[in-house]
Amino acid sequence: MSAVINIIGSGFSSLSASCYLAKAGYDVTVYEKNDTVGGRARQLKKDGFTFDIGPSWYWMPDIFEKFFNDFGKKTSDYYHLDKLGPAYKIFFKDEVITIGDTLDKICKEFDRIEPGSAIPLKKFIEKAATNYDIAINKVVLKPGLSPFELITPETAMRVDQFFKTISGEVRKQFNNPKLISTLEFPVLFLGAKPSNTPSFYSFMNYADFGLGTWHPKGGMYEVIKAMETLAKSLGVKIITQSVVKKINVSGKTASSIEINGEKKSFDILLSGADYHHSETLLDEKYRQYSETYWSKKTFAPSSLLFYVGFNKKLKNVEHHNLFFDTSFETHAEEIYDNPKWPKDPLFYANFPSKTDATMAPENAETGFFLIPIAPGIEDTEALRAQYFDIIISRFEKLTKQEVKNSILFKDSFCVKDFIKDYNSYKGNAYGMANTLSQTAFLRPKLKSKKVNNLYFTGQLTVPGPGVPPALISGKLVADLIIKHHNTAV
Repeated sequence: MSAVINIIGSGFSSLSASCYLAKAGYDVTVYEKNDTVGGRARQLKKDGFTFDIGPSWYWMPDIFEKFFNDFGKKTSDYYHLDKLGPAYKIFFKDEVITIGDTLDKICKEFDRIEPGSAIPLKKFIEKAATNYDIAINKVVLKPGLSPFELITPETAMRVDQFFKTISGEVRKQFNNPKLISTLEFPVLFLGAKPSNTPSFYSFMNYADFGLGTWHPKGGMYEVIKAMETLAKSLGVKIITQSVVKKINVSGKTASSIEINGEKKSFDILLSGADYHHSETLLDEKYRQYSETYWSKKTFAPSSLLFYVGFNKKLKNVEHHNLFFDTSFETHAEEIYDNPKWPKDPLFYANFPSKTDATMAPENAETGFFLIPIAPGIEDTEALRAQYFDIIISRFEKLTKQEVKNSILFKDSFCVKDFIKDYNSYKGNAYGMANTLSQTAFLRPKLKSKKVNNLYFTGQLTVPGPGVPPALISGKLVADLIIKHHNTAV
């Protein structure tokens, strides 16, 4: 008989791990607390409108391709990808920057804003491309067990980049504050301030300007559906509406999980649920990390999200839009340094129906708005309404159109929902920030130090926040399980 592996949660990392483990011959069952698979990457369908509830950016297409290639498949076997051109727009108070779908177009735009800036931009992206190759092919494929994993001939030559920051590197080469914000924006996906993020992470700028921004037709949830189909074809069983209440441990071995009053036994347990929450399912003596440990960590932001159906097509916007008409630094301080509701928030707006007619009824628009906020702050209906008014008024002014009277419905999602739906620590949206002191081997471990057959995957462990890192996290933990329990039978 095959060794039995139970997986808690069905987000990107769990589905990734389930595929690798099933391929290796294990008997894999995934338990998901919600009605549908996908973890944070769920879908909302309402009145003919389709929304991705969680991730909405498709970056690093090579990582998705590699994942499916590992099973003799291609992304095109499951979903259709379009490269967005332009990739996105950034709205400042007095200007709009358009990020094109080629580096040449982006260089022209940089030169328009700051004459001569195309030359340092090309050099910056060349360096970022090298970092991307090292990061994706050398560093992130390590399981975070030892500091020596970070030491390769390539990283040794670039050790200074782990002690300089993105912010310092960008400001050394560019003077225009708008271009600085444009280049600092991608590291927000890593969940930290640019001034706290090692300059080595400029590889995110290559992911942006070099590899481009893509859209799976039908939305990001198509990727989840593809992974679910692949997992099931490999023999993975997926059971929804299964809330895990307890992990039982005998000696130093996890023996069963309690779901809906039943005990499910296994040989190996993997949790892709929130790491902090997963440990609260254990008796205290089996937890690796204390409440003090978690409280001292830098968490990525939470988000206030709005899903809005508009009864007309919107003007002057692209598929992805960033609204940087207020201070980037002040908003970052209100997330990380002095957590509170931001006075003048930056925000993001996504209109997938601009490029994908399947996502909204005819002559209508699907709108997704996101305000990054500090995790753990107060969340009330009154605050949600107040902040929607703030951003929609600015949106109307900056895009030169009236939209308030064209809203058919508006649903919101915030800190309380992240906690309720995902057991997310303090309601964070993206996991633990990738600061220097929280990188690689300094992140919570894939393998429990206290329970022999208990493993973890997802955005709180290695490699970190984001969808492509989640796919990689699933592969890393599967490799580790196969190594430690080298027979599936």
